[in-house]
Amino acid sequence: MNRQEVAALLAYAVSLDPRSAPTDQAAADETLDQWADLLADVATAAPHPNGRHWDAARVVRRHIATSPYPIKPSDVSRPWDDFRRDVVDRHHDPVPAIDPDDPAAYREALVATRHAVATGAALPAAFRELTGGRTREERDQFAADRLAVLGDYVPRTVAQALADYRPRRAERERRAVEGLPDPLDVACPYEQCRARVGAPCLNYRRNPKDSAHPSRLDLATAQRYAPKEPAA
Repeated sequence: MNRQEVAALLAYAVSLDPRSAPTDQAAADETLDQWADLLADVATAAPHPNGRHWDAARVVRRHIATSPYPIKPSDVSRPWDDFRRDVVDRHHDPVPAIDPDDPAAYREALVATRHAVATGAALPAAFRELTGGRTREERDQFAADRLAVLGDYVPRTVAQALADYRPRRAERERRAVEGLPDPLDVACPYEQCRARVGAPCLNYRRNPKDSAHPSRLDLATAQRYAPKEPAA
C-alpha cells in the first residue's frame, strides 16, 4: 500500500473504532508514518484461486469486530503474510513465452511472474500440465498409445532392470505412463542441435545428450496440449 491507501485504511479503522483516533495532528502524523512503513509490502486487495480474496479493509473490520484491543499495523501485516504464503505455495511456474535457450531472459520472466503472484498482482498458475484437462480414461488411452508407439511389450520388472542400460527409452516410457509430453516426438528447434524426431539431442561436440534441450521440451509440450480442432 502507498501512503494514501494507508491513510484511507486508518480513517476507516477510526470510523469503526473511535478509540484509535489520534489525540492531535502530531500523533496522527506519527501513526501514519508507522503504518505506512509497516504496510508498504501489504496489498489493499489481491486475488486468491479459491475465491478467498484479500481485502485489507475486511481484515481491519474483522479485527475491530472480534478483538477487544485497538488495532495495530501487525494485525494487518500478519494475515497478509499468511495469505501471500498460501498463494505462493499454490503457484507452479508456467512455461514463459521466452526462448529457454536465453537463460537470462527466461529467468527474468520467471522472477517477474513469481513477484506478481507474491504481491497479489496475479493469480498463481495451476500445474495443469500433468493432466492437460483430460479425463482419466483419456490419459490411460494416451499412455497405451504412446507405449504402443515405443515398441513391443516388456515385463515391467525386466524394463526396470534394463533402465540403467537404456536411460533414454526408460525416460520415454516413464513419460508415456505419466501422460507427459515426450521431447523426442518432435525435432529439436535449437539451432546448434536440430536432432530429428526420435533421435536424442546433441551437445556441442555432436555427441548424444542424456536430456533434451529445453526448447525441444517446450515445443513438445505446446503440441501435446494444443487445442484440438473441432470435427467437421
